Amino acid sequence: MRRPFRRPGSGHRAASPRRLPAGSIASMAADSSKRASALAQQIGAFARQHGGAEGQISYVGQIGFRLVLVGGDGVWGDLMAPSRETAERAAEQAGIELKETFDGEMADRVRTGPYEWRRMAGIQLSGGAARA
Repeated sequence: MRRPFRRPGSGHRAASPRRLPAGSIASMAADSSKRASALAQQIGAFARQHGGAEGQISYVGQIGFRLVLVGGDGVWGDLMAPSRETAERAAEQAGIELKETFDGEMADRVRTGPYEWRRMAGIQLSGGAARA
């Protein structure tokens, strides 16, 4: 397949240093701070409802970072954050401990309910695994 003809100078050019995204660095930092505060409120509500909580942060790709929470009663949940720093700041503001890894001790406390069991069984029964 041939490429269409382009006039010289009509191709991709480096972005001008004057063309910055809308807003400024200060407003981006304020947005990050607001996001951390909003996440901290959600984390705090989860912790109060479930007798405390601890968390673990994992990178999930371009979408961001996943903060998995395990409550004192074994109920678990997760939240997404745009950056590790935002997730860490939110956990600190909420006053929960962060673990480096989702270790055996943390996993032992997780209580799965009927929804999770049905979901896991459905994946097994439907052949949800990728096929080569």
